[in-house]
Order: sequence, then C-alpha cells, then structure tokens
Amino acid sequence: MTPVATSVAHLASEETLGAFGNDPWWITAIKALAIFVFLMVCVLMMIMADRKVMGRMQQRHGPNRMGPFGLLQSLFDGIKLSLKEDLIPRGVDRFVYIAAPAIAAVPAFIAFSVIPIGPEVSMFGVVTPLQLTDLPIAALVVLATAALGVYGFVLGGWASQSPYALLGGLRASAQVISYEIAMGLSFVAVFIMSGTLTTSGIVAAQSNLWFGVLLLPSFLVYLVTMIGETNRLPFDLAEGEGEIVGGFMTEYGSMKFTMFFLAEYVNMCTVAAMSVTLFLGGWHAPPGVSAIIPGANEGWLPALWWLLKFIGVMFLFIWARGSLPRVRYDQLMKLGWKVLIPIQLVWITAVAVVRMLVLDGASGAVIAAVVAGFTAATLAAFYAWLRHVRRERAEEARQRAENARRAHEDPAFGGFPVPPSTAPHYGASVLAEPPRTGAGPTPRAVPAAERSKQKGEVTGV
Repeated sequence: MTPVATSVAHLASEETLGAFGNDPWWITAIKALAIFVFLMVCVLMMIMADRKVMGRMQQRHGPNRMGPFGLLQSLFDGIKLSLKEDLIPRGVDRFVYIAAPAIAAVPAFIAFSVIPIGPEVSMFGVVTPLQLTDLPIAALVVLATAALGVYGFVLGGWASQSPYALLGGLRASAQVISYEIAMGLSFVAVFIMSGTLTTSGIVAAQSNLWFGVLLLPSFLVYLVTMIGETNRLPFDLAEGEGEIVGGFMTEYGSMKFTMFFLAEYVNMCTVAAMSVTLFLGGWHAPPGVSAIIPGANEGWLPALWWLLKFIGVMFLFIWARGSLPRVRYDQLMKLGWKVLIPIQLVWITAVAVVRMLVLDGASGAVIAAVVAGFTAATLAAFYAWLRHVRRERAEEARQRAENARRAHEDPAFGGFPVPPSTAPHYGASVLAEPPRTGAGPTPRAVPAAERSKQKGEVTGV
C-alpha cells in the first residue's frame, strides 16, 4: 500500500467518526434545521449587540424603540429591507448579478455543519452527537467553504458594472487570499498537536489542556485573521465607505443587499465557532469547573459551555470595531504577508520539532534546550525587525522634515507649478495692450484660443 493510501485509510478509520452516519434521516433533518435557525437568530442578536455595545462604547443608548430595550430593531430592519423595491441597474450581467449574493451566503451555512457543539446526547430516544456531520478533513472543509464565499463578492462587484463595486470585489479577493494563508497555517499547529483533522477529534484532544494556551501564537494569529477573513473593522477595506462608497455592495439593494449582509454575519459566526473548536476546548467545561460541577462534560450541559465561549469570541468582533480605526490597504497587505505568515512559519517549525522529540521519547533537558534555542532565535529576529522598523520610521521623519524645509524655501517644491513672485502676473504680458503713442491703428483683438495658448507659454500652466 502506498504512503498516500495508508494516510487516507488512517483518516477514514478515525475513532471519532464512528458516531456519524448512523442517525435516522429525521434526526439529521432536525440537526440541519436547528443549525439554520441558530445561525439566523445569531445574526439578529449579533446585529443588535453590535449596535448596543457600540452605543455604550460611544456613550449613547443605541436602538431602544422597537420592542423591549430595542431587541426587535434588527427584525424590523430585515422586514423593511425585504419590502424595498428591487432594482437592477441597466447594463449589468443579470444572471451573475442575481446569483452573487447567494454564492456568498450559502457556503457560510455549509461550513457550520462540521462544528461540534456537544457530546453524544439522547434526542427523541436516539443517541447522537451534537454535530451534524464530521469528515476526515473537516477542518479543511471550513477553509474551503470560506474561500468559496469570496466568489460571490468578486462576481457581484464585476457584474455590477461599477468601478467602486469592482474595486471592492478585487480588494475582497486579495484580502481573503492573504489572510486565508495565515489562517490555514494557524490550523497546522493544531493538526500537529492533535494528530487529526476531524473537528470532533480536535475537541477530544483538548480534554486536559486547551490549545489556546498550548499554542498561544497560533491562537493570536487566528484572532487577527478571522477579522480579516470576514471584512470587519479595522479590515473592512472591501467596503470602505470613505473610499469606494460601499464596495461590492454599492449597486445592491433590497433582499440582495440583505443576502450579502447575512453572509458577513454568518461568516463571523462560523469563524468564531471554529476558534472555540480549535483553541478553546470546544464543548469542554473551563478548567476546574468539572471538579466543582459533577457531569459538567456530559449530556446537554457542555452545549452551554460552548455557547458561552462562542459569545465571548463574538464580542471580540464588536470590541475591535469600536476600538480600532480602519487601516490603509498597504498596511493590511503588509500585516498579512510580512508579519502573520512569517510568524506562523517559524512557529509551525518549532511545534513540529518539539512534537517529534516528544514522540521519539527525548529527555526533558533536550526539549527544553530546543525550546530555548527557538525562543532565543525568535527574540533575536524580532529585535532585528524592530530596529529595521525604527530606522525606516527615522528615515521617513527625516525625509518629511527635509520636504517641509524645502517647501518653506521654495513655494513650487512638491506641488503644482506656481509662478515666482518676480514673474509677471498671470497673462499680464499677453492680455495687456502696449502703450499707445499718438494716433495709430487700433490693436488687433486677440482671439480667446490664442490668448489661452500664449498664456500657457508664459506661465507654464
């Protein structure tokens, strides 16, 4: 048997996959419906929390009119959007224009199907895991579906026949490519430590210690990339209102705009659920709780721990939006390619070496020496990078000071050509008539086009 076939057979024989595929069809249908309803409720609550928390951070009340405490504001906003007139701009590619919102929204729902929310429970007399399905490469399925969603943004921007929409679609694609790589690399460290790509197996591997603690650099990189992946502030360059109006959504309204909006928030729910699965122990109770509460990791109670972790990660989206300003596009790309990806490459190498030493039975002294060597090399590289950044900033400051000095001495420096103060006034040598000496013929009237040409020759404008 070839090595590839051996690997495939090993993945297909995962112990955690034995609980899937045996449910009656109606149990599977109930799970799928429950996921859809949960995501829709999460979107409504997240929009409401977004507004209320942002209001508190900005010292205002936020929505407080529709329903108790304004809790029905999101629902009525959705009804209002659905009742708006559905306009299709002239000259667009109608099929692609209409299909783009659905292409963006559907993959976001599919990705949630592999998220484990709890252990096996009894549902209507049937013992089944609180997870729709699991696959030998379930974690990679989430990455793949997240990448598919950007096709809706790109196609919507292209089909709209608007320069703003096209720029927004191109920005979205470049941003997803940049941050999808860093996000995938943060997954690799988890795969190395857990020894599996199944989401249920990854959760089972965190029964004693969460990977968010053991693999802290990967967790921090994932938190940054999940914001960039979902086009949220401070990385919402694909729909930057101050630059490209509304990005790929500029020409959309009514339910089509709602579908794009829904896709963004469902993607937020998906990446938040993946962070809980990969780094926060999944449905396992927080450390120490199982010793206080008997059966904390049994039955339906683990779903509560999962939900609390999920809410905490979703709060990070709102906190980042209310605290951080939008970055420039070059800063966004530089962060993804020059910071996050190199950090993850170095970190994965360190994790792989340490994991290999542990599996080979190396002594603690050898492992400690390797960890110390990697730490020293990382700190040295960070110090060198910090010095490089400081030198760049000092050079930029020196250049700005030099430009300011030259601009003070020469008004024409660095800007549009301005006539010096010693030059004649604009068009003075052209428009002024020569002094008349005695009676003579009347000077010829200069046509406007010729005056403009002569004026340009004199002033250089």
